[in-house]
Amino acid sequence: MAGRLLISDANIIIDMNTGGLLRLMFRFDATFAVPDLLFEEELRAHHPELPRLGLKVLELRPDTVLYAEELIQRYRGFGASTNDFLALALARQEQCELLTGDQRLRQVGQTEGVDVRGTLWLIEQMLRARTVSYRQAEAGYGRMRANGRRLPWEDVEEQLRRFKK
Repeated sequence: MAGRLLISDANIIIDMNTGGLLRLMFRFDATFAVPDLLFEEELRAHHPELPRLGLKVLELRPDTVLYAEELIQRYRGFGASTNDFLALALARQEQCELLTGDQRLRQVGQTEGVDVRGTLWLIEQMLRARTVSYRQAEAGYGRMRANGRRLPWEDVEEQLRRFKK
């Protein structure tokens, strides 16, 4: 298994795909995984190639499913989806970081003691590791912005300023 394990929600994969950075993401020294149900319901139809690229599709243990059900009840009306809670529960099960672009899920994850990261963090790590070049990151963000992806654009601009050479 390459690098550390990172559990992702669909949002991050959609961001990276929209930005044309998905294949580069799987070259980064990390193992990316999603819950099996999330893959089946949100990703398989449009991205059946993901497991071949390196995405791991993991099952939740029975106790983790119970924890996810508790999260759903505890945060009812909070706006996060069932699959979001499954991703959070899987990150807790695997004791690793959760990648999400969803602010509500980020808040719940922090409340639940799970380290939560987002698209900007991932791209910054890829820039630092030289998995992605400055030009690729800049073009990727441009495609994300043009396609209406919701990112903190001022933070994106600041990140790009820091890495511009």
